[in-house]
Amino acid sequence: MVQLDPTKIQVQSNAAPSWDQEESFQDLMAERLRQAPWLILSAALHAVLLLLVWALFPPEAANKGKLKAEMQIKEEKKIEEPPPPPPPETKVEEVTEEVVVTETTVTEQEETLDTDEEDTKESAFDSNQWNSAVGLGGGAGGRYGGRGSGRGGRGGKSYAAAIDAGLKWLANHQDEDGKWDCDGFMKHDSADSEICNGPGNAVHDVGITALALLAFLGDGSTMRAGPYKKNIKKGVLWLRGQQQENGLFGSAASHDFVYDHAIAAYAMCEAFGLSDYKLLRKSAQNGINYLESHRNPYSVWRYQPRDNDNDISVTGWAIMAYESGQFFKLQVNTGALKLCETFLDQVSDATGKHGYTKAGEGSSRKPGEHGTKFPIEKGEALTAVALFCRFFMNQDPKEHPVMKAAANLLRSKPPVWDEKGGSIDHYYWYYATYALFQYGGSHWTDWQKKLETAVVKHQHRDGSKKNLVGSWDPVGAWGEDGGRVYSTAILTLTLEAYYRYSRLVR
Repeated sequence: MVQLDPTKIQVQSNAAPSWDQEESFQDLMAERLRQAPWLILSAALHAVLLLLVWALFPPEAANKGKLKAEMQIKEEKKIEEPPPPPPPETKVEEVTEEVVVTETTVTEQEETLDTDEEDTKESAFDSNQWNSAVGLGGGAGGRYGGRGSGRGGRGGKSYAAAIDAGLKWLANHQDEDGKWDCDGFMKHDSADSEICNGPGNAVHDVGITALALLAFLGDGSTMRAGPYKKNIKKGVLWLRGQQQENGLFGSAASHDFVYDHAIAAYAMCEAFGLSDYKLLRKSAQNGINYLESHRNPYSVWRYQPRDNDNDISVTGWAIMAYESGQFFKLQVNTGALKLCETFLDQVSDATGKHGYTKAGEGSSRKPGEHGTKFPIEKGEALTAVALFCRFFMNQDPKEHPVMKAAANLLRSKPPVWDEKGGSIDHYYWYYATYALFQYGGSHWTDWQKKLETAVVKHQHRDGSKKNLVGSWDPVGAWGEDGGRVYSTAILTLTLEAYYRYSRLVR
């Protein structure tokens, strides 16, 4: 194609000059567009499209959408079920972080509560405040609500008089420092009457002091109120003074020291919770902590710490301590209570009998003539322990047929005070009374009639022997270990079964 030079082309035209013409702006733009290259037009169209995209989808919206998607992914990751924790037995739980008491030293003066109102109260449960405080579970008034009703109408006058006499004897034989002296309690006897016999073993001072405290607490007194508040306060302060840094009450001097500790932990939990005494929280919690460190991996308790030996007797007291601690909002390994339920199932059979360390095994007896003097077939102590523990752990006989079978077995072996026949077992009577009260019906009414004959009528009430009045002779299976203080404390507790705990399963 031949290239032409526009500057050398001359065209003659009759049209008016351009400056003489009046072109509109639109005409001018149309002319320019006709003359523009198609590439520029394409670029302009793309620019317009980009502007439209920018307007419809700004960067902020895109970022927000991306952020929202990321948050949703993270949220989905959060609600994924975590892997199961390791079994609690692989390492003893540390449960002291939330129960640190800020004070480093607590003196007796700081513990003292001096108000006229408290001195006039006959029971710690007289006010609505107390009823609401203990009404956290159990029956209509809570697990401990029955203690506010007092002894009137519960068991009759004979029971009320026996409980009153038992508590007075215990109060009169408490040491000034707060403990009950297992083998030296008779130092409080007056010289103008027969001195009490029946000393126990001195290694059990912690255990029998705790039993005595439970008897006073069971009747409705606390550290703040009630006729025996001073006795409770002194006993609790002494007990707390015996606690070691690891939480153990007393020492490990005796082979079965954990019995004393478990009962002490039980009493300290009740004293803390029922008295609403915050300064006792640390002591009560540490008592529970020691029990947890003593418990066997994947199982329950016996004499030595974590030696894989288990029995139902020690475990029964430990269950009482754990359940009480849990009720009063202490930190308790609930997995341990599940293992207790499993153990009770393992040692029971279709007859309702619960064995000592395995199914079918009878109660424990010491070496020598102890087993001959107190034949194990005269009672069902371990079945009684298990049945009451099942109620305390909120098991229902309708869902656990073994409980009905156990109640039938206890009913067939009622309490009989027969020294020659060897049927006296205060430990058995204590647990069976509480178990059958919970079971109710004719099982309970039949048992309580025999209980009055065996227990109430064998309490010392002869005024000519005033040092003995209110106590029971320690002639039962474990009397020589605990002595007269043990027999009096546990039988007083036994008679309090009418109101000490409300019925736990409705």
